[in-house]
Amino acid sequence: MRESATVVVLVLFSLMIGVSGAFAQDAAKKDAPPKPAVSPSQALLDSWNDIGRKLNAMAEDFPEDKYDFKPTPAQRSFAEQLLHAAGANYFFINPATGKKMPAGEDPKRSDYKSKSDIVTFVKKSFEDGAAAIKAKGDKGMSDLLVDPFANQQTRMSDMAWGLIEHNGEHYGQLVGYYRTVGLVPPESRPKK
Repeated sequence: MRESATVVVLVLFSLMIGVSGAFAQDAAKKDAPPKPAVSPSQALLDSWNDIGRKLNAMAEDFPEDKYDFKPTPAQRSFAEQLLHAAGANYFFINPATGKKMPAGEDPKRSDYKSKSDIVTFVKKSFEDGAAAIKAKGDKGMSDLLVDPFANQQTRMSDMAWGLIEHNGEHYGQLVGYYRTVGLVPPESRPKK
């Protein structure tokens, strides 16, 4: 009986030491001065890379035999969703790098026959966008371009932010594709 009580006391004492250590670490973080804000172009780059990471993971993960799956006949296929999202990135990338706007909004599925072709295109669009953001920096992100959809001048950064949001919309749609075919999207899986 005494042995059990001793074990319980030791376990409780160990837990108290562990908890107090965690509180001490939290207090040290609160007492430290906050880190400075990242630059506007770095914040943009971080968000660009984050949505790119998510769409790249889906492009690589989704089974190739389901790439032409459509939840309904009126919707784009999984592959067409990826091509549309990645292709739209060039409405920012091309003017940011001194090239003409893309001729069309959606790359043709027939030009990207395999999963590998699509994965490569999606990755390249986000790599090209990240390189453009880095090259432009804070100052260059204020350069103006004409938004072809609104026929209005807009800042480079505003076009890039709009495409991040656009990619987020397609990410959400693709989550629905995963769930409809009985799969769990990469971001929703338990972290190891």
